[in-house]
Amino acid sequence: MDCKITVLCENTVQGMGFLGENGFCAFIETPRQNILFDTGRGFAIIQNSLQLKKDLKDVSKVVLSHGHLDHVGGLLTFLGVKGACPVVAHPDIFNERFRLMPTPGGEEKPISVGMPWPQAYLTTRGAKFEWVREFSEIAPNVFVTGEVPRKTLFELGSPKLVVSRDGGWVQDPFLDDFSMILKTSRGLVVVLGCAHAGVVNILKHAIERTGEKRIYAVLGGTHLGLSPEPQFDPTIRALKEFDIKVLAVSHCTGQAPAVRLASEFGDRFAFGNVGFELEV
Repeated sequence: MDCKITVLCENTVQGMGFLGENGFCAFIETPRQNILFDTGRGFAIIQNSLQLKKDLKDVSKVVLSHGHLDHVGGLLTFLGVKGACPVVAHPDIFNERFRLMPTPGGEEKPISVGMPWPQAYLTTRGAKFEWVREFSEIAPNVFVTGEVPRKTLFELGSPKLVVSRDGGWVQDPFLDDFSMILKTSRGLVVVLGCAHAGVVNILKHAIERTGEKRIYAVLGGTHLGLSPEPQFDPTIRALKEFDIKVLAVSHCTGQAPAVRLASEFGDRFAFGNVGFELEV
């Protein structure tokens, strides 16, 4: 076995006894160590890990994909079980983040969606932050993308996800958007958090930095559910060029885009919900 990935937290579930929540978390087993990729929102991680028989105490390292609460909110809960643990992340995860939400009056109200815990508090609970900005190998044949170059013209991100700047709101650049890459005998396995950098940008970056042209599997959130409609068709065309063998989408992909992807990719498609397992 090169690796085994089990989805612990996601919006939906498959099977009995699991909890669904708006968030994402994956338990990644490799021959050398177990890595937790994101932590969900914090409500489901313990229940689902127990149900799936994945011991959080066996985790050697945490990787955070970006600083939204539905991916980092469960970090404190995890530390309460595990204790001290290395946490690999971009330093921007503690930036204040907002989502513009409509109001009955027709205006938009900013709602905080960033990291709910101060860095100092997480440190006292055992988080040993390892700050990374560049493509990095964090375990044998296991990589984090670092800051992903934005090269495609159609992956524009969501204008509703913003940060405060000069007294106004600007679209969040998400420099901290990390994905994980596992180099296996069948090709690359790419695990996405929310793919704010654009799933096509991420896959091209993975190929460029690893030198491996085969992409066996892509798992996680593609953010197509919250991205502008013109992004969708060119994204599907580009994804087909990679000859992906398993496309297991989660979380921010959205239900309607997931159905479209299922129709386009056929038996190569899967719903990456709670309980989904990928073994390579």
